[in-house]
Amino acid sequence: MNIADGRQAFPAPAKLNLDLRITGRREDGYHNIESIFCLIDLQDTVYLKPRDDGKIILHNPVDGMPQEADLSYRAASLLQKYARNPAGVEIWLDKKIPTGAGLGGGSSDAATVLLVLNRWWQCGLTQRQLINSGAALGADVPFFIFGKNAFASGIGEKLIGMDIPKQWYVIVKPPVHVSTAKIFTHESLTRDSASSIMPTFQNLQPFRNDMQAVVFKEYPEVWKAYSELSRYGAALMTGSGACVFTACQDRDSAYNIYRQVSCLYEAYLAEGLAMHPLLPG
Repeated sequence: MNIADGRQAFPAPAKLNLDLRITGRREDGYHNIESIFCLIDLQDTVYLKPRDDGKIILHNPVDGMPQEADLSYRAASLLQKYARNPAGVEIWLDKKIPTGAGLGGGSSDAATVLLVLNRWWQCGLTQRQLINSGAALGADVPFFIFGKNAFASGIGEKLIGMDIPKQWYVIVKPPVHVSTAKIFTHESLTRDSASSIMPTFQNLQPFRNDMQAVVFKEYPEVWKAYSELSRYGAALMTGSGACVFTACQDRDSAYNIYRQVSCLYEAYLAEGLAMHPLLPG
């Protein structure tokens, strides 16, 4: 969508981790994971406007942080060295995905910037090259560049497409911001889950999240939200939290749950997507 002042609008969808296991800790301090990543239609909108003076300007950094610390700014800066001509861009973020929620909003914004500017600036990077570049920004960025529901391993950069049944999700955001670093460094975190031999949607059930127990211990607000949502179906935490969710087979069932929990919590009703809206169908 084009705006009158020359901005163009691009989608940045959220994700859920339907399953998340930690299989080990690496020498560089990162953790090896295995996870099912699912795209959902809850999304931010990234507005971009080209500049020809080489400047990158982020007009509204998230949570008032310096623009240089924002993933979207860093994504544009990272890609700039591949541009054929001195290229710049202005960025605006219309945030609908809550932050600190395990939904990958900042990573998705950064991936959208990479996907669009790779084309605008004629960088010529392949999807694999973009994924490798995105991994330097954050562990969730490669998935959004991959653009399809996937089984992820390594630190999240090894991706294999996975078929996920059509589902609707009720997502609850408790009033707390979970520190991912705090959870990954916690002494009680499970780090030795067995690797999957044949990872499929069916074979990995029952789904679990190895970070969930630690988050519940450190952030009782997440436990309370999980307990409330569990009244209506199997609930699980996504990523390192704070959001918890439950899956439904049809929208009506999901809406009925959403109507109940949204009286108590910030809540979202989201449809699962098969593909990133920026990828060709």
